[in-house]
Amino acid sequence: MKNILVTGIAGFIGSQAALALQKEGHEVIGIDNFNDYYDVGLKRARLKEFNPETRVYESDLANYAALEKIFIENKIDQVCHIAAQAGVRYSLQNPFVYETANNLGTLNLLELCRVHGIKSFIFASSSSVYGANKKIPFSVEDDVDHPVSLYAATKRYNELLAHTYHHLYGINCTGLRFFTVYGPWGRPDMAYFKFTRAILEGSPIELYNFGKMKRDFTYIADVVPGVLSALEKNYGFEIFNLGNSQSVELECFVSCLEKELDRPAVKRLGPLQPGDVPETFADIEKSRRMLGFEPKTGLEEGIRQFAVWYKKYYRVE
Repeated sequence: MKNILVTGIAGFIGSQAALALQKEGHEVIGIDNFNDYYDVGLKRARLKEFNPETRVYESDLANYAALEKIFIENKIDQVCHIAAQAGVRYSLQNPFVYETANNLGTLNLLELCRVHGIKSFIFASSSSVYGANKKIPFSVEDDVDHPVSLYAATKRYNELLAHTYHHLYGINCTGLRFFTVYGPWGRPDMAYFKFTRAILEGSPIELYNFGKMKRDFTYIADVVPGVLSALEKNYGFEIFNLGNSQSVELECFVSCLEKELDRPAVKRLGPLQPGDVPETFADIEKSRRMLGFEPKTGLEEGIRQFAVWYKKYYRVE
């Protein structure tokens, strides 16, 4: 069993990956800065699912000295770097937060891996890196040099930085491009979470691109095995798509939510927003072949599981 540092342990994907690692018997050391981008109470509630002896550091990845102390205090075999400042639209309002959290934070981690001889670095990238790509589905072989949001640009920077550290110092770096991950314990800033709250309150929901937005919705319980598999492999430097490999119109997603919540949505249609892309769709052939990645959860079942969790967590009658 290994000692694995998980960044963003109080976040959506980070918490679920860390829990799965604990169940497999690994020692998890967690870092999170518990920022107020969304409800901190939800972040702390996620941690209640962990073993009480789990070491969780409330620290910022941009603080090199604090991060170095964590590396010195713990014997770390692998780094599972999931933490990031998320959100496409928020990056238009607060660009410097993304530069600090995503770029400097990742650089600090890679540099400390170099200093401490840690050769396994798995990190979260995003489907956003495909930017203005016109080819569908998105393949890891596609050109990703035309990001359309600052968030996407930071994620692409992370990939390039990881490749550099692999090339120079032999650190095995695996990047995981997540495609619209949803499910229980999800992020309140994401559309499906906002839609659920609005539908239950009878408030209108905003459907951009006049409802024709398409996303490759990927259920959290399907994503986690992909993360764990990446931690088990040793490929040098590789990038993988972790998506459901289906592109679904947002209108369809809303219809599933309406069914599970037993309430109609009040819809407002609007244009495509700056930084958004009209469609995402993952080519996962490489992930299947090299990670054994195989999503199994259909949209209706995934939304049903999310709705059950949401009603329980928020005590919806």
